[in-house]
Amino acid sequence: MAAAGAGRLRRAASALLLRSPRLPTRELSAPARLYHKKVVDHYENPRNVGSLDKTSKNVGTGLVGAPACGDVMKLQIQVDEKGKIVDARFKTFGCGSAIASSSLATEWVKGKTVEEALTIKNTDIAKELCLPPVKLHCSKSVLVPVKEIILLLP
Repeated sequence: MAAAGAGRLRRAASALLLRSPRLPTRELSAPARLYHKKVVDHYENPRNVGSLDKTSKNVGTGLVGAPACGDVMKLQIQVDEKGKIVDARFKTFGCGSAIASSSLATEWVKGKTVEEALTIKNTDIAKELCLPPVKLHCSKSVLVPVKEIILLLP
């Protein structure tokens, strides 16, 4: 019963992402999209959601809140002894762009060295997800925990 309710809620949220709030759907010949299909995909099917063992010596945790929009992002990375990121997880409370940016960031950092991960720019994430200018702060916020974690690693 709860799973059915959650499914309906997810479908309703997805419908809101795909429809223009100003025009009723019946007046459109084709649905107007507020977000690119890549954002919707990462929102509906987020990758690497969850947590790593924060007590582990090779796991770093970063947390950032974006006061302008209310997004809160927790990102964790696990680094091996050679400095390679072997796993990444996130939990994000926020809009579809924040969730999609977090999901993509975890995909991109996995398999990279710490130095390579530091070269990822928020503009790279925004470009990949085709974020509108008003949502660029979401891609910027997600990289703050990555840099915070890397600075704290031994």
